[in-house]
Amino acid sequence: MARTEKKKDVVLVGFGWTGAIMGMELANEGLEVLALERGHDQATVPDFQYPNMIDELKYGIRYGMMEKPANTTVTIRRSLDETALPYRSLGTFLLGTGVGGAGTHWNGLNWRPMQSEYRLKSYVTEKFGAGVMTEDMTIQDYPMTYEELEPHFDRFEKVAGISGQAGNVNGKIVEGGNPFEAPRSNDYPMPAMASTWDGVKFRDAAKAAGYHPFPSPGGIASKDYVNEYNMQMGPCNHCGFCERYGCYNYSKSSPQTAIIDALKRKTNFEYRVQAEVLRVEMAADRKTATGVTYFDHKTGEEVFQPADLVILTAFSLNNVHLMLVSGIGQPYDPNTNEGVVGRNYAYQITGGYTLFFKDEEFNPFIGTGANGFCIDDFGIDNIDFAKEGFVGGAYWRAGQTNGQPGHTMPLPAGTPSWGAGWKKGIGEWYGHAMNIGAHGSVMSYRGHYLDLDPTYKDRHGRPMLRMTYNWHDNEIRQTQFMKQKMEPIAKSMNPTTMQEGFKKEGAMFDVRPYQTTHNTGGTVTGDDPKTSVLNRYLQSWDAHNVFVMGASTFPQNTQYNPTGMVGGLAYWAAYHIRKDYLPNPRPLA
Repeated sequence: MARTEKKKDVVLVGFGWTGAIMGMELANEGLEVLALERGHDQATVPDFQYPNMIDELKYGIRYGMMEKPANTTVTIRRSLDETALPYRSLGTFLLGTGVGGAGTHWNGLNWRPMQSEYRLKSYVTEKFGAGVMTEDMTIQDYPMTYEELEPHFDRFEKVAGISGQAGNVNGKIVEGGNPFEAPRSNDYPMPAMASTWDGVKFRDAAKAAGYHPFPSPGGIASKDYVNEYNMQMGPCNHCGFCERYGCYNYSKSSPQTAIIDALKRKTNFEYRVQAEVLRVEMAADRKTATGVTYFDHKTGEEVFQPADLVILTAFSLNNVHLMLVSGIGQPYDPNTNEGVVGRNYAYQITGGYTLFFKDEEFNPFIGTGANGFCIDDFGIDNIDFAKEGFVGGAYWRAGQTNGQPGHTMPLPAGTPSWGAGWKKGIGEWYGHAMNIGAHGSVMSYRGHYLDLDPTYKDRHGRPMLRMTYNWHDNEIRQTQFMKQKMEPIAKSMNPTTMQEGFKKEGAMFDVRPYQTTHNTGGTVTGDDPKTSVLNRYLQSWDAHNVFVMGASTFPQNTQYNPTGMVGGLAYWAAYHIRKDYLPNPRPLA
């Protein structure tokens, strides 16, 4: 029999960015708030301290900050005809664990989606006609507008401490910024970071070609900074240990650096680690949640935690899994196109060129996770879908993030992968390479979804989450378009040699190489309960005291890294919970 804990006003499932935001916002409302984190406790001091944290073998190669697949994983297949198999070795995406979640080891790139992406289906239909969309495409509009979300984007950027150069402030285009971004009410809280030489080379080449380069926006402090919670950041020293590492220098935006250390001081807030939530418990009429049951890894027992308000703030895949195993909302069925939970799963598609320069040294040990220059000239707003034959877009970036020799060692094609020839290649080419990458959107489709695996179970006896996903012709055409546009820029930089890495026609989804951890969809927000799990306030249509945060709420994947959107949506939902829900708990839409 499960142990029962004292009731709380709010229970948060997961303690990363959205858990920290919700914890602070609702604790400030005077509520008794509890965050449950399945992983371990961790803080900048002592866990990220120098030099322990910059251990490339432990963290960069052996994924010391990631969830072990032996503990939590998914099964994956590429079509309805395949049998899904467990994802047993981390590759294509990296599931984080511990307090702070993926916010501790992300690279810091922070974006707001382009203006058309908030009403993508309407934009495509109105401008190009519904015929440009494939029959199996299930893209949707967001149920809230950019104008409604903008103040919450602005707040997240100020809390997280984002560096950048604004390109559009209240409709006025600003020289040096991104002229294609949606209008923002304020500049970034910190100026843009300095770029390494590869980013500058790309900036000059892109500008010469008539494009519009701008500094990468990111959660890397370009100067000292203090946010609204009196949390401090120190200027980055460009050590190159961002992605896959916690920041020892208080320079990278993370839940710890921005919110959690302030939140811990509140007497009405509590968090528990090694507390893995197994399911959301429902009232007899299944119209509201009564709390959650979690497994206490410290004691080896199940615990029931009663609460008036349940907010899922875990990683996107875990949020979907919890909704399915808890029976909240109708599971999606691709055969009938009915149901909603698990619908509209999407990923990210990337490609790029690696350029080698025999006589140029890039000093790759200098870098940050959000370093360099970008262009948005091939973003969703700037492509004629009817002419090009696909729906989507991508931003491009050049800027080295690290020079770690274990997992970042670009070598020309034909170099031996081991032995004396490999050593010779490293000696010849280390520090002489740079990359231009395209980071593309992925649409949602009828056959791409998440459900419960009929065969495999996790260590608690629950069905594992099953992912059905493959590359789609639409995205292959998109990435090949990017290749055609990028090649002349790469050649104009006069490399000694160069090689491309774009997916081609017939490419199949491969879980082995790392791509991104930008998994979206499965509990999407929308105006129609028949095609969405959540209403416009990220509140469950089926249980009004259940809210869901994170990228699982995206109806399709944008062309950008998702954290900025995740943070903006969290502040949007927190505002309406405080203003509209708490005074009168009920369905808000």
